[in-house]
Amino acid sequence: MRAEGGGTGGGKGDPSFGIAFGGGGARGLAHIHVIEVLDEMGIRPAVIAGSSIGAIMGAGVAAGMTGKEIHAYARTVLSSRSEVASRMWRALPTSVGEMMAGGLNVGQFNIERIIKAFLPAPIPHRFERLKIPLKVTATDYFGHELAVFEEGDLMSALAASAAIPAVFRPVRREGRLFIDGGIYNPVPFDLIDGDADIIIAIDVVGAPSEVSGRRPSSIELLLGANQLMMQSITAMKLKTRHPHVLLRPPVSRFRALDFLKVDAVLAETVAIKDELKRAVEAAIEARLRV
Repeated sequence: MRAEGGGTGGGKGDPSFGIAFGGGGARGLAHIHVIEVLDEMGIRPAVIAGSSIGAIMGAGVAAGMTGKEIHAYARTVLSSRSEVASRMWRALPTSVGEMMAGGLNVGQFNIERIIKAFLPAPIPHRFERLKIPLKVTATDYFGHELAVFEEGDLMSALAASAAIPAVFRPVRREGRLFIDGGIYNPVPFDLIDGDADIIIAIDVVGAPSEVSGRRPSSIELLLGANQLMMQSITAMKLKTRHPHVLLRPPVSRFRALDFLKVDAVLAETVAIKDELKRAVEAAIEARLRV
């Protein structure tokens, strides 16, 4: 089967697809399986939406990277502690002035520098150079609302979408202060509702997972509380609208910052590949019956 991107189809030919990659930190490495399946099925999305790690994965697809390329890049970088350490070192401030810019934020990393240090070269710096339309979520902190970026500087948009509170510094863009897009919209399938015939949503938020005999640390409690909040937001949204395909890979035992466990995340979630194939085939059949 070959289903190319395009606008919303009105006939019974090959349907167009939109995909929403959800946020979840390192749990979002499971998105790699989804991208590989889309390639195997010959599906090129017509539109993509992403939150946090989902926005980053979505940017790779929108830039024209294949699932195999994203998979190889992630394993090459994240399977090596020395490579991660090297890139983190490059993300450190180069001067005291830069370190103090915006105030001294002890314990908070500059997500904009980290994004630039870790993103693969094919991802451009501007939305306009992407091959597939991409919508990136962020949370306007003082504006108290969801922000959706789809034009202009891509790097700052991805950084804003991934700026997990208390871990990464907020991102200032166009005079506004932004934090993690998952705060308002963890799985942004609603942003592309109507933009394609079949909408696929991948939820990698997970839930706090108990470790026997150990009390969660303060940061784990904060991140776990965020998971519960994001689950609640998605549950409320699903009461009024639903994507054609919604998958939740088993990612709860991984923490948001477990990026060095890339091999374990991919091994744990590989079953989503067959699940997605079956779900997409069922969605196509259901559309043909209408």
